[in-house]
Formats: sequence, C-alpha cells, structure tokens
Amino acid sequence: MGTREVYEQRLKSGNLYHDPTINPGLGSARCPRCLSLLNPTQENTEWAITSVLHDATSVAGAAAGGTLSAINGLNTGLPFIQKHVKGPKWLPFLIGVPPVLFVSAASAAFGGYAVPKFAQLCVTSYYAASSTSHHAISYLTRYIEEAHTSRGSQRSSSTS
Repeated sequence: MGTREVYEQRLKSGNLYHDPTINPGLGSARCPRCLSLLNPTQENTEWAITSVLHDATSVAGAAAGGTLSAINGLNTGLPFIQKHVKGPKWLPFLIGVPPVLFVSAASAAFGGYAVPKFAQLCVTSYYAASSTSHHAISYLTRYIEEAHTSRGSQRSSSTS
C-alpha cells in the first residue's frame, strides 16, 4: 500500500489527496517529481521547516546557549567575584551563582529562539537558490532547444 508504484498510480489517476488510507501521509499532497510531502493549507507561500526540525533546533539551541553561558560565567565571572569579595570560600560562590544562572537562562532562551530562526533562514536560502538555479537552467535549456530547432528548420527549408 505504501510503495512508490502506488503513489505514482494515484498521481496519474488524480485522487492522491482525497483517497483515504490507513498509513499516515499517503493521503497528503505530494510533489509530482520527487513525491515529497506538500502542505496544501499553507498560510503564506514561504518555505517552512517542519515542526519536528523546529523543536529539535530549539532544544539544541537552548542547550548550547545555556551550557556555554554557564561554562563561560563560571570560568570568568567567579574568579572576578573571588578577587573582589573577601570572606569564606562559599561567599563568592553564593554571590556569583545567581547572576551566572540568570545569564545562562537568558542565553538558553536566546539560543532556543535564534537557532530555529537560523535553520529557517538556511532552508529558505537553500530553496531560493535551488529555485533560481532551476529557473536559470530551464531558461538556458529552452533557449538552446529553440536555437537548435530553428537552425534545423532553416536547414530543412534551405535544402528543399
């Protein structure tokens, strides 16, 4: 039921989107060339990353932002506080940890926001470049074919 031949048969018959199926994704619209899923209920015409990729990059960005900020804060902030705060060993740590946690949380939030936006930018740029390249190649191919057919028709008219 989920083979490429079935997809191609449904594409030819024209009932791919409305055909009820058991497996998810079979009833969704697909690209006629590559059979990748298309989103027919798109609000805008921009390319968008999937929600799974958005969530994964958000988690990775938050983890990287929080971790790197905490490491940086502990390596640079605590020695600065130890140098300026005199007292028992735990006092600079007690004073220095809340700002480090605050900055780490802010960095995690920024990473969770910025990394998915960067992934969206990369995907959009890729598809824009791919579309432009495809258009240029199609235009060039059409130009060459028209030149070839017009040259062939000129030869046939000159030989007759």
